[in-house]
Amino acid sequence: MIRQILQGDHAKFRSIIDSYGRHIYQVTYSVLQQSQDAEDAAQEAFIQIYKSLPLYRSEGFKTWITRIALHKAIDIKRKLNRRKAEVSVPEDGAVQLADHRSDVVRQLLKKEQKELLRHKISSLPDQHRGIIVDFYLNEENYEQIALKSQISVRTVESRLYRARQWIRTHWKETSWDE
Repeated sequence: MIRQILQGDHAKFRSIIDSYGRHIYQVTYSVLQQSQDAEDAAQEAFIQIYKSLPLYRSEGFKTWITRIALHKAIDIKRKLNRRKAEVSVPEDGAVQLADHRSDVVRQLLKKEQKELLRHKISSLPDQHRGIIVDFYLNEENYEQIALKSQISVRTVESRLYRARQWIRTHWKETSWDE
């Protein structure tokens, strides 16, 4: 029968579906536990079986198609699990609201931390203040600071290093609680 299908008699494949359809469905259902998903997996399995017929080596047809069905069911289960992980939002949008609120809280905390940092930076010596502001508050990279200040990137690196050293020695952990 497989030889006939490979030679172009595609109607013979229908008899394979009729003979093994229930078995393939049971295999996919055992993995997926949902009838619609199991039916989809069984259909995909039969498509894969049809495409893979030229590779079949006449060694236990039922075992071979069972393996294909099992792999298809596992693939679909993985895909469904990824979707559930990506889209775990209730229909009422409560999670979106909570996410929005947490974003607002994060933004407020970040703003508050920046204000505290601005206050602390104002106490820095002049030679360190500009480089710290540019790098941490303005979020400029070494190249941008070098271009703006008309100095080399190496000079930016060394000035930032010295400013950090000054901060480590002069600012204590407890002084951040003010």
